[in-house]
Amino acid sequence: MAEGLGGESVPGISLSEPEFADWCPEGLRVEWVDGKVILMSPSNVDHDDLNTWLTAMMRTFVEDHEAGRIFHDLTIRLAPQRRRRVPDLMFVDIDRLHLLEQTYLDGPPDLLIEIVSPDSQSRDRREKYLEYEKAGVREYWIVDPLSKTVEVFRLEKKKFQRVEETSGVIASIVLKGFRIKTAQLWQKPLPKVSGVLKWMTKR
Repeated sequence: MAEGLGGESVPGISLSEPEFADWCPEGLRVEWVDGKVILMSPSNVDHDDLNTWLTAMMRTFVEDHEAGRIFHDLTIRLAPQRRRRVPDLMFVDIDRLHLLEQTYLDGPPDLLIEIVSPDSQSRDRREKYLEYEKAGVREYWIVDPLSKTVEVFRLEKKKFQRVEETSGVIASIVLKGFRIKTAQLWQKPLPKVSGVLKWMTKR
């Protein structure tokens, strides 16, 4: 039944949020949208490699600055919208760690990163964009290996505003000092995390 359903709702299945929480198998990338169960496609090698690289870099940066915590593939619960989403990567500020439950974050993180895959174009750029904006996510990155683009949006007056690159560099507003040369995201192999972090600390 689930074959070929990457990013689509499972036909014939409608669950309440408590039912979904009880049913959801550990380790399965699955989302809940207003009663619908959405199965996510398994990550491919390039997607997983990029996610792991970004996670390692951001986690080291956040730990060094004692800024909060980094998570990947952890569910976020957006209760007012009847949503449970599984972003690729997120940052939670140290002052908001009380929102963490054992299996999910009960509310919006401060920074979200979605790595676009062929089946997630519409979901990441439209559905999740609007959901994250409405939920009050302070910063949203859309990393697209297919078009080799990075779009960064910051929340201003409850609306996302595009943050433009400067000389090929994207800088985070939420994580002060965290910046990336976007061209590095498409290198194969990806550059060493230690080298990127060293460059990042230079002024």
